[in-house]
Amino acid sequence: MPRPILIDTDLPEFGEPTVQPAIPTSTYQARVAEAMQRARTAEHDALVVYGDREHAANVAYLTGYDPRFEEALLVVLPGRRPTLLVGNEGWSYAELAGGDFDRLLCQTFSLPGQPRGSQKPLPVLLAEAGLVKGMRIGAVGWKIFEPADPGATVEWLDLPEFIASHLRAIGPTSNATAIFQNPEDGLRAINEVDQLAGFEFAATYASQALRNVLFGLQPGIRELEAARLMALPGLPLACHPMLSAGDRASRGLPSPSARIIAAGDPFTMACGIQGALSARAGFVVASAAELPDGIQDYVEKLVAPYFAAVAEWYEAVGIGTTGGALYDIIHRRIGDPFFGVGLNPGHLIHIDEWMHSPIFPGSTIPLRSGMAIQVDVIPATHSPWFTTNIEDGIALADTPLRAEFAARYPEAWERIEARRAFMADVLGIRLKPEVLPFSNIPAYLPPFLLSPRRVMAMG
Repeated sequence: MPRPILIDTDLPEFGEPTVQPAIPTSTYQARVAEAMQRARTAEHDALVVYGDREHAANVAYLTGYDPRFEEALLVVLPGRRPTLLVGNEGWSYAELAGGDFDRLLCQTFSLPGQPRGSQKPLPVLLAEAGLVKGMRIGAVGWKIFEPADPGATVEWLDLPEFIASHLRAIGPTSNATAIFQNPEDGLRAINEVDQLAGFEFAATYASQALRNVLFGLQPGIRELEAARLMALPGLPLACHPMLSAGDRASRGLPSPSARIIAAGDPFTMACGIQGALSARAGFVVASAAELPDGIQDYVEKLVAPYFAAVAEWYEAVGIGTTGGALYDIIHRRIGDPFFGVGLNPGHLIHIDEWMHSPIFPGSTIPLRSGMAIQVDVIPATHSPWFTTNIEDGIALADTPLRAEFAARYPEAWERIEARRAFMADVLGIRLKPEVLPFSNIPAYLPPFLLSPRRVMAMG
């Protein structure tokens, strides 16, 4: 029976994209039509979709418009083009978006101190966008409130009050975010081929950034210098870059500082580009002999069982696999409190890094073709053994979707096939045919970061 072992290997150069996928206008139009159909089924007369810099995904999904400095609001009604309300700085920028929509200038959305000379009251703009008294409005923010949230109701909105109050004055307004983010069949849970190709494009760069650090990290440099090794291409980020060593590393989320990285330090890093995130963690050493006193069994105690659990997760994931089955794999193998796996062992990813998760205890949600999934199993031992981490993105694609992907994006498909072969032939992880790895460091886990070619495998 395969067991986790350390091997020495070369990580192939899987390459970087020369073609950037784009979403056609016709796809945006189809998304709007389907959103309106689901709204009618839910007895909404209109959808009002909110966006801002941190919560851009639902507006961007329907329009291609990614809010930068200001809020944005999209009004979707049957029988007419959607209307996008933007502030001063978004007005001309919205012309670059690929969707099909009309614009209205809402200077209330503009930054403080900017001109308001052309401002109309928000109720007037909402009326111009087509909302009329008595309409039942589905408000879409970014958060689905869970039954376990004390007092949660569909009337809870995650929109700013200065918008929500005006919507409620028009008619009954309820939370409709689940139309987009339900983990079973939300509109953004199932992706078209162009969207998946865009995620692979982003994942290649996000993972390549970590690869650059893995093969360039040295003690004696500052965290900021290590982060500079990422050589990010300037694509929109899904989260702040994360990189830390020493005492802060156990928190996972800090951005780099001027602290000098020392030999023996625990170390963690993550890079998230819209549609993708990769993360890795380990110790700044070349071998177990250089680990801090008392944890020379770091690989045997933590990394090996962790890698075996994630390898089984990888081999089990596929179309029809339930979220509960994946949850059970991880908690059967590393459910001991020592490992401290607290969050969902995997989730859906989209423009936003965590859209929702079908992977939770007892989940009967079957995974479907078109889903983009983050392999995200993070131990938090709160001990000298620190943590270990493989975090990358994959997608599920049935036979027709795989054929379309290969035909439309042959360069990306070549990278995907090469990653699958590396995982099987070198790392001993055999994926189902429908599993498409998007990372340029696919399941690549060197526990000793100064020996980046010595990695975990199933042997």
